[in-house]
Amino acid sequence: MIRPIDETGFAAEAWTRNEAAYETIRTMPFNAELAAGTLAEARFRHYILQDAHYLIGFGRALALAAAKAPEPEGIVQFAKAAETAIVVERSLHGGFFRDYGITAETFAGTPLSPPCDHYVSYLLATAYAEPYEVLLAALLPCFWIYAEIGTDILSRAGAGNPYAAWIDTYAGEEFGIAVAEMIAATDAAALGVSPSLRARMHRAFTRATQLEWMFWDGAYREAVWPV
Repeated sequence: MIRPIDETGFAAEAWTRNEAAYETIRTMPFNAELAAGTLAEARFRHYILQDAHYLIGFGRALALAAAKAPEPEGIVQFAKAAETAIVVERSLHGGFFRDYGITAETFAGTPLSPPCDHYVSYLLATAYAEPYEVLLAALLPCFWIYAEIGTDILSRAGAGNPYAAWIDTYAGEEFGIAVAEMIAATDAAALGVSPSLRARMHRAFTRATQLEWMFWDGAYREAVWPV
């Protein structure tokens, strides 16, 4: 597990409060079958399409975090993170898009699923309406949970797993460094905040964690709008 530098800081406290939710995510059918290499291609295809949509909204939220950052280092960190979300991670999706025959037209014509729409809308609303500290708390679970899930799946995935490229990306050292930097930035932002603002940060972290579960669950169910 990626441990915060400050074991008494916000991030460590937020993780402890949401540890049961993380365990639910870790063991949910989507991730269990992804690790086993038995996840149906249709479910992963649904996930990849929705995740590509999600990364656009996530990148916008990161860019707004850069705009709100009080120090130049934060501007650089989140501007680079936004670039990574749009360029580097989408290159991973591009490989799967080619494998599954997903064209640009198919992607553009696929609407955001209810869970994806909810998650993106929540992050952008937080980015626009909440202070910097709360926005970082809302962004952190996507970084941290993905790294932990990737590492956990790598530890139990067998040889020849068809989703190895996805696993290797999120279990990789480069992504782990980005997660550690995000944890440190969130802890730094939380230093000295009022109890009420810290409580808002915790609510944001918890809601984003819940939305992580909803996103994977929606992919497993291949969720679409019912009407």
